[in-house]
Amino acid sequence: MNTTLYFLRSSEQKIATDMLRYAYRLDEINKGVEDFSELEVFSKFYGLSSKDLGLYALSGHNIAGAAWIRLLKESDNAIGFINDKTAVLSIAVKPEFRNKGIGKAMLEQLLLEAGALFEEISVSVLNNEKALSYFKNFGFVEVENSLKKSGVDRSEVITMLKKIPNERVVRPCDGYDPRKWMD
Repeated sequence: MNTTLYFLRSSEQKIATDMLRYAYRLDEINKGVEDFSELEVFSKFYGLSSKDLGLYALSGHNIAGAAWIRLLKESDNAIGFINDKTAVLSIAVKPEFRNKGIGKAMLEQLLLEAGALFEEISVSVLNNEKALSYFKNFGFVEVENSLKKSGVDRSEVITMLKKIPNERVVRPCDGYDPRKWMD
């Protein structure tokens, strides 16, 4: 099945809210986002700030996953928060679409786009070898003394950080001159 990535717009805030269920493994404990008010900082009013950036994956006619970053404040008490200049990443892939490269494709594209806005991105991940090595493959490093208990399911989580090179994003349509379409 073919998967396509689309930018997550402010009018699609519901996608970010719905995907929080999978990002924080709420589906595994039969809970909803509404059961954890501390999670609303990751999606509430998504896209209304120029510092919100995200995308989602569509596989067939189904949303398979989403990845987005937001610049949060210390007062938000968000898990994975480092400082007010480091965006916090949320990423989720629905269980039926996992292990198909969708998360990798979303994260690669999001990291490319993020360089235009941010110098660093943080993420809170489960303290297990599989999750840690996944993010290490993308250049994230563990933040010292960041081991905590998740407020959602009390599992151990670690904050990881990635420095983003500030590079201009080059897209296939860059340099396109419609006056030369016949050449």
